[in-house]
Amino acid sequence: MRELLGDIFVLSYDNSAGYPFRVAGTRVSALLGCDLKNRSFSALFKPDSRREIEEIIAVVAEEMLVAVAGITATAQDGSPAHLELLLLPFNARAHTPMSLTGLLAPFGDGHSVLSDFKLTSWRYLGHQPEKLVPRALRKLAVARGFMVYEGLR
Repeated sequence: MRELLGDIFVLSYDNSAGYPFRVAGTRVSALLGCDLKNRSFSALFKPDSRREIEEIIAVVAEEMLVAVAGITATAQDGSPAHLELLLLPFNARAHTPMSLTGLLAPFGDGHSVLSDFKLTSWRYLGHQPEKLVPRALRKLAVARGFMVYEGLR
């Protein structure tokens, strides 16, 4: 496990802030060329991949699934770099903010600072995630007691 610590990071489950880094290992910070604390994770991705990575993060956090993704990035010299991303949910406890942990590891050595991340593939481990609408309906299904639905008069 000690060999992996430099590749591990923790994200805050805060969509409005772009899922900021709470902490990041030294190799992750070196790959991105800066200290990552409080920086947006989803902002690392090109706009066409940003919505997909945000949906993957939501599924991992809300469905308590593991996700594995392939990523392509651009090195400073313009060459492509290939990485693997692992996202794991933290078990939510009362009165603590929800977070995720992950591992970002490049294939090969000697990468310079990377940018413009793009998802190339992903899969979930465990049961299949539900669509967004059934997830919202499931949350309503667990509500107990008297519920008032606002309607027209």
